[in-house]
Amino acid sequence: MRTTVLCSAGLRFVSRLAALVVTTQAIAATIEVSVVDEQGRPIENVAVYATPAQGAAAGHAAHGAAAPAAVMDQDNLQFAPHLLVVQAGTAVTFPNTDSVSHHVYSFSEAKTFELPLYKGDAYPPVAFDRPGIVVLGCNIHDGMLGYIVVVDTPHFARTNEQGVALIESVPNGDYVLAAWTPRVRATGLPPSLPVTVSEGTAAAEIRIAGRLAPAHDHGTSSLTWERY
Repeated sequence: MRTTVLCSAGLRFVSRLAALVVTTQAIAATIEVSVVDEQGRPIENVAVYATPAQGAAAGHAAHGAAAPAAVMDQDNLQFAPHLLVVQAGTAVTFPNTDSVSHHVYSFSEAKTFELPLYKGDAYPPVAFDRPGIVVLGCNIHDGMLGYIVVVDTPHFARTNEQGVALIESVPNGDYVLAAWTPRVRATGLPPSLPVTVSEGTAAAEIRIAGRLAPAHDHGTSSLTWERY
């Protein structure tokens, strides 16, 4: 069953929500989420995540387990990837593989930090413990812009060029599916879609209505205070 959801310029879902039911023999499921605009065109670099409805598997990594790790590189005067999704509690490293120095910073409420001028692997990982949106900039190169989406769940993915995200190894149960993109200025709570996962592969579609901002042009200076 494919579930279609419309969301406004504020990323509010306004259409019917339906449970997803699958019937294969796998122990855990893959949720295949397609994100498109109101004309049905795919949207790349959208964070999509599924949070257990009862919060059973949500939140930070289990006590005693190694903290998750992720990498936000700096390559060709760009943050790579442009948008990174991590679970709360993840330690993110910020290597600089460019031949020039960078000065990474964020003033975001979810995480404020600064890595002064450097090349290579000069700094230890930065822990992202608080869920929210972290906007990254470079104090040397104004055109550099990146995002880290910190979520309270281990079940997340990012859409590819076809606008498809695969959230894999999702245990059976009830979840709330949500999405975020910097191309729409979200207000209030993030969009949400109740889904029930059994075994196999479930499919859902998120359709974003209204005008989308253009994808970021890494060659321009567009990091303004409103990004925070």
